[in-house]
Amino acid sequence: MFSNDRNIETIGQLAEVLKHYVGLQKEYVKLDVIEKVVRLITVLTLSLIFAFLVMLMLIYLSFAAAYALTPHVGAVAAFSLIAGFYLFILVLFFIFRKRWIEKPLVRFLASLLMDS
Repeated sequence: MFSNDRNIETIGQLAEVLKHYVGLQKEYVKLDVIEKVVRLITVLTLSLIFAFLVMLMLIYLSFAAAYALTPHVGAVAAFSLIAGFYLFILVLFFIFRKRWIEKPLVRFLASLLMDS
């Protein structure tokens, strides 16, 4: 009484449209994940290259500073002063690691992965 050929055909069409919609949603999620992974890999690669270049620059600047201080305090003291400076920087980074490293990193990753 309630079902006729037209209702069955409409339900069939609705099921097909729903299958198509679910398939499209699956593809969208895959593409979204791929995009975010590629962006994350790009940022990591650029960060590694930048960190490597900064490390090289710091090594050369450290030697230059040590050799510049050598006539004033001696070679051993000059290299010790440079090492002490880096130890001081390391202690500062350890003390302020949450504020300087963890929080900005979490904010960046959240903005990268959660944008729409």
